[in-house]
Amino acid sequence: MKKILAKIILKIIGWKVVLQGDASNLDRCILVVAPHTHNSEYLLGNLAYWTLGKKLKIIIKDAHTKAWYGSIVKSIGGIGIDRSQKNDLINFVANEFKKDDFSLVITPEGTRSRVEKWRKGFYNMALAAKVPIVLAGGDYKRKTINLGYKIPYEKLETHTYEEIMQEIQDFYIKYDITPKIPENWNPQIY
Repeated sequence: MKKILAKIILKIIGWKVVLQGDASNLDRCILVVAPHTHNSEYLLGNLAYWTLGKKLKIIIKDAHTKAWYGSIVKSIGGIGIDRSQKNDLINFVANEFKKDDFSLVITPEGTRSRVEKWRKGFYNMALAAKVPIVLAGGDYKRKTINLGYKIPYEKLETHTYEEIMQEIQDFYIKYDITPKIPENWNPQIY
């Protein structure tokens, strides 16, 4: 039902999903979503995943999973984290991947505002969980949700962080992804 509903909604609002690679790339990965300049990107990403019949999760403040609407948040993939406590988030994520196959959304910018450099957590999570990094981004100029470009786990093990970051940066420059708020996007990520 979600698959059909998502396809209808995307068609009505004029967006389409563009895969770079095989849809199976989305089965078990750290899904890097950039640019991250507006909350609507999350809704578009969920719709894209629903059209493909894939399982998506996101780490959010546990206040959202404990609130009256918490069951809804959990049903669309929310994993609550208590931010007031020091958490070993990297090992937490690795353990979640031991339990289930899914894509975990990470926005390495860490904010919807412009940043000079990305945070490294997504890279360390992929290494600890032994899963690939898959790239995604919503292009508001072309109304496309680009996803599926895979950087295999084996490559993460054999290449430097800088080489991986260069490949990621090249992807976002090549596809010239235009965010909702362009002034908040810095394509020079490292």
